[in-house]
This record gives sequence, C-alpha cells and structure tokens, in this order.
Amino acid sequence: MTSIENNTNEEKRSLSFVEQLVEEDLAEGKNRGRIQTRFPPEPNGYLHIGHAKAICMDFGVAEQYNGVCNLRFDDTNPSKENTEYVENILHDISWLGFKWGNIYYASDYFEKLWEFAIWMIKKGLAYVDEQTSEEIAKQKGTPTTAGIPSPYRDRPIEENLTLFEKMNTAEAVEGSMVLRAKLDMANPNMHFRDPIMYRIIQIPHHRTGTKWHCYPMYDFAHGQSDYFEGVTHSICTLEFVPHRPLYDKFIDFLKESDGTSDNLNDNRPRQIEFNRLNLTYTVMSKRKLHTLVDEHLVNGWDDPRMPTLCGMRRRGYSPESIRNFIDSIGYTKFDALNDVALLEAAVREDLNKKATRVSAVLDPVKLVITNYPEDKTEEMEAINNPENEADGSHTITFSKYLWIERADFMEDAPKKFFRMTPGKEVRLKNAYIVNCTGCTKDVEGNIIEIQAEYDPDSKSGMPGSDRKVKGTLHWVSVNHSIKAEVREYDRLFNVENPSADERDFRELLNPESMKVHKNCYVEKFLSEKQPGDYLQFQRTGYFILDPDTTADHLVFNKTVGLKDTWAKKVKA
Repeated sequence: MTSIENNTNEEKRSLSFVEQLVEEDLAEGKNRGRIQTRFPPEPNGYLHIGHAKAICMDFGVAEQYNGVCNLRFDDTNPSKENTEYVENILHDISWLGFKWGNIYYASDYFEKLWEFAIWMIKKGLAYVDEQTSEEIAKQKGTPTTAGIPSPYRDRPIEENLTLFEKMNTAEAVEGSMVLRAKLDMANPNMHFRDPIMYRIIQIPHHRTGTKWHCYPMYDFAHGQSDYFEGVTHSICTLEFVPHRPLYDKFIDFLKESDGTSDNLNDNRPRQIEFNRLNLTYTVMSKRKLHTLVDEHLVNGWDDPRMPTLCGMRRRGYSPESIRNFIDSIGYTKFDALNDVALLEAAVREDLNKKATRVSAVLDPVKLVITNYPEDKTEEMEAINNPENEADGSHTITFSKYLWIERADFMEDAPKKFFRMTPGKEVRLKNAYIVNCTGCTKDVEGNIIEIQAEYDPDSKSGMPGSDRKVKGTLHWVSVNHSIKAEVREYDRLFNVENPSADERDFRELLNPESMKVHKNCYVEKFLSEKQPGDYLQFQRTGYFILDPDTTADHLVFNKTVGLKDTWAKKVKA
C-alpha cells in the first residue's frame, strides 16, 4: 500500500501544496515511484534560518516518501567560495537533524557542462559575445519591448568554438567575453533573451585549482546538474518561478544532445517553488550578512544576534525549536514577513521541556540574613526541570550571606510591588521565608546591603512551611557561587523590516543589541555544565554557555526571555 493510500482526507488537507504535488506524481507513477530531492547551497557564506526552511522541505519530502535527498554544493563562482563554508554547511545540516544520501558538487560536472556547451555552439544555439556587461544589459529591452540582438549573435560556428576555447585559458581577460545561448530576444520572459551561459573568472577554484578559467552560470549549471543526478523534484524559492521555463528549455536541449528527447518526461526534474522565510528585525541577504561580518559590525558569522544557524546555535536555540517554527509557518506561494516573536515562542516552548533550572544573579546586591548562624550552611534541593521528573534534582548551598537581584528590592515600594521591601515577607526559592528589616547605603545613597530575618520553620518542604507569601526570589550564596559574565541580546535592527528600508542598512542597527554583565554570580552547579547544555536562569530566561568560556571564566549567552517583552517595549 502506498503512502497515498494510507492518508485520510483529513491528513491530505494538512499537507503542504508541495507535498500534494509530490503525491500527485506518485499517484500517476512518474519516475517509477522514485523520489529524489537535493539541497544545493552555494558555499559562499554560512547558512541562515532561511536556508533551514529549504533544508526542512528538501530533506523532509525525501524522508516522508522514502526517497533520498542529496547535498550538492553549487560551486560555480570561485571568487566567493571556499572550504570553510563547505565544512560549516555540512555541520549545520547535521545539527538540524538531517542526513544526506550523497554529496555532490556542481564542479563534478564541469566537463559534462563544457561538452554540452560545445554541442549547443555546434547546433547554432550559443555564441560568444564580446560586448561589455553594460552593453548587453542595455540591449535586453523590457518585458514589453523586444531586445536588440548582439552584433556577435550570428558569428560563424567555428569562430565561436575557437573563442570559447580561448575563454578557458589563463590569458583570457575577465569580462572580455561571455558565452550566450541563442534563444529569443523578443520573449516576454527576460531570462530567454540570450542568457549568459559562461563567463571568465581567473581565480583558482577550491576543488579544481587552475584547471578552469571559464565557469558556467547558475541557470545553465543547475538544471543540468539536477538531470545528471536523477533529481525528481527540484524544490526552490519563489524568485525562481520566471527561471523555470529556461530551466526546462536547457533540459530539453540536454536530452536532445544525449538522444533521449523522444521521452521528455522520463527523468525530467519537476521544479516547484515555495515562499522564502523572512524575519522581522533582521536581514537574510548574504551580501548584507557578509558586510556585517567583514566590517566587524557583529562578532563573526556565529554572533548570537545573526540569523545564521551557527549564530542561533551559539545563542542557545535548539534544532527542534527551529524545525517546529518552520513547520508552524508552513509553505505557500506568497512571500511574507514572519514575526521573529513566533520563532522565539517556539524556542521557549521547546526549551521549557529540556532546560535545567538554575539560579543566577545578574545585577547583584548583598542580602544578609541577620538571625541565621554565621558558620551554618544548608544544602537545599532544587528541581532540575518541573516538566520532566526524570531530570532529577541538584542541591544549592544556603548561607547567611546571599546575592539577590538589585531590582528585587525597593526601599519605598508601591503597593503592588511583591518583591523585597522593608516590613514585608518574601520566600527565597527552595529555602526560607524572610522578612526584610532594612538596608545600608554608601555615601552617595546607593544601596550596598539589605538585611532580613528568616523564619526557621518556613523551610521549603517542611511540614507547615506552606505559608503563603506573594513573592518568591532567587538567590545564590556569596561564598558558594561563581562569578560569571552574562551576555544579553536584543534585536539586531531597530526597524521591523530593514530590507525594505531605503536607508543604508548600517544606519538601522540597534546600538543596544548586546549588553554585557561582567559581575554576575551563578550557583556552583553550573561549573559542571558544558556548551550545548540548555539552562533556565530562574525568573530571567533561557541561557547557554558560550564557547568563550574557560575553566576560570564562565560566559553565558541569553537565548530568550521567559516572556515576550519586546511587544510591550514597542507599544510603549
């Protein structure tokens, strides 16, 4: 029984339109029931969350229909590509939880593509143009006016062959010649107006070195690579809709060149387009992301404020939360701007189930329990995760001298302030109820110490200790905590849609996007944690150890707060 027969009508209605098209092909017996997709990144930068949407679709369809998804690096422009990007792309895909069937490179097909280009020249379907790029652009026309043919369009085939060979020499000058397909300069689809197939690039390739000096364009290489590999469904984003007729046209020529044009539907990749992922308060343009990194406007590709997968990983986003977010927004035929708050909500939901609860004080002020014995300490039980009993518990040391958050104390508090203030009781989490008795200030009026008395019969978990108080505060022991650095992150840009703003995007950067707290204190239990362990600083948010951490200097990144405070900030 096929997967189609197993689906109920209810399940079918929940399928994305891409999955519906795949199921239609399976039902019609296309490609002999075989499903093969591919993810084809160009290794000229790091993957971002927009790529993650494509990854989830390409790999997800293959998994769902017992097919295979291959990884193919579109390495046709050596001026922008290197092995660093290749290695990080491999890492990011694995981190998201996907496995590829095979790894291919467009450069694997340079010989085949070259031979195909020569076949097209011999058929009178391609020619070498010696005009400048500006001249070629001017002659393209508009969608409603025909283009002007190049003066080189009808040069002899032998001359084209000679010049094409010359393009692939070390002496060829970049920009002096291009190979163009001879199609239709009056076609309303601008991509058909004699598109460029090859250009000269005199930069060594990261795999082929100096063997090639002439490289295929994406539109010429992509469809052919799909065909060579046996791809059944070429799933891409909406900007490739107008490219699809050219994609099919080149495959028509390719099938004619290898003698299989009598059955054009056999092993023909089907291109399907979906909307790309755009997020508020960020940019997805690789050019702009490169600028942010190259001009040191951020601290590298893995800066936790970046939309890159490595940046999100460093910030503490889980792969499951990213995949859940992508599933929630779905796939459509219409581009949209997705609220980054939806992504953060998915992160909170996932981390709530897996993060270990710990105590950390980011802006400390000393609290002295005046009636607690000077030399006494107690180990208080702290539940690791109330959402999962199997995570167990750990202990946190209680003593006379504690650190609490400065914002948790007010000397003259309003009526609805339920934290620490003179004359009122609060509970210290996992410990005792205390009554604030006063505070000490320095000569400038700054509070440097708070005093309180504890109720010995109010220890958490003791019989009769369930007396209700309205406030519960977290804390760490002064002599049993570790000093740490905490980095808090905010939106990278100040405007909701920086890509649509006409100003230089550098002017739109949020100067408050990162705040560093160097005098924080965390419980000693955190010395056992490793980068990649998900944490919840109680009452503050979700955090993760940063790779900058050393044995004697803990550094934590704030992943996301416990609640969405940004919406309130914007309204204010």
